[in-house]
Amino acid sequence: MNGGNPVAVIEVKNLVKKFGQFTALNGVTFDVKKGEIFGFIGPNGAGKTTTIQILLGILKATEGEVNVFGLDAWKEAVDIHKRVAFVPGNSNLWPNLTGGEVIDFFLSLRGEIPTERRDQLIERFNLDPTKKCGSYSKGNKQKVALISAFAADADLYILDEPTSGLDPLMEQVFQECVLEAKSQGKSVLLSSHILSEVEKLCDRVGIIKEGKMIEQGTLEDMRHLTRSTVTVQTARPLIELHQLKGVHNIQENKGETSFQLDSEYTSQVMNYLNKQSIQKLISRPATLEDLFLRYYEREETAERGETGNV
Repeated sequence: MNGGNPVAVIEVKNLVKKFGQFTALNGVTFDVKKGEIFGFIGPNGAGKTTTIQILLGILKATEGEVNVFGLDAWKEAVDIHKRVAFVPGNSNLWPNLTGGEVIDFFLSLRGEIPTERRDQLIERFNLDPTKKCGSYSKGNKQKVALISAFAADADLYILDEPTSGLDPLMEQVFQECVLEAKSQGKSVLLSSHILSEVEKLCDRVGIIKEGKMIEQGTLEDMRHLTRSTVTVQTARPLIELHQLKGVHNIQENKGETSFQLDSEYTSQVMNYLNKQSIQKLISRPATLEDLFLRYYEREETAERGETGNV
């Protein structure tokens, strides 16, 4: 038993991957629990796809432990693949087969083809399955991969930039499919640079930069470490605002004052604003994009050996 904690479907511990003298991954550690959507974010070249290729048994780790369903990702890849559905960011499909033929082929590899589920997804993603893949746009090729994945009865969905090429309406359908999978107790590893998508879907987030995990946790946990954006209008001028601790980036616009506020100083700053007779107040919590930029700024400052509030 595990003391009531959710079972880890993916466990990555101190993962190192070297290509010659180049270290692509350096001590990467994270896990994905059963029934959880885990966002794996970072810029291109950060190591997201290399990590996923190791999880799928395509690449062998140089050092560290990588287990999926408690099985070794390299030695027991065949057994793992029976329970995993994977969507890459660029789907290379057979140009002379139709979309429907490709979907059926992928599903047949897992056994019986769930025709009802397949047809529902084809309709939801608005795909013409009779056209040959060679004539498809990038977005339609992604639809084929997504339909093939979500029609499969997988326990784990590994999605690497899955909405690449999709229009906003189809992105919404994708998000619905991910949440449906979660509601059925499935686990999802979502690698993406679309921060709004990660923010809507993910229970926890891990940020990777240059092969290293620089932060991970729930969005709420991570928001405590950053700033809210406050817009306020008061009867009296905010002469002393710039002197208060935790206040950053003060801007004036049409009688309103906007600034960023470190969460630990909220009470003191609100007391000051109240004394100036608040007429209007809007507070917006940090978005994932704010967090992402903040962590990167903090890392870059540390690398330069600088100190001070970022």
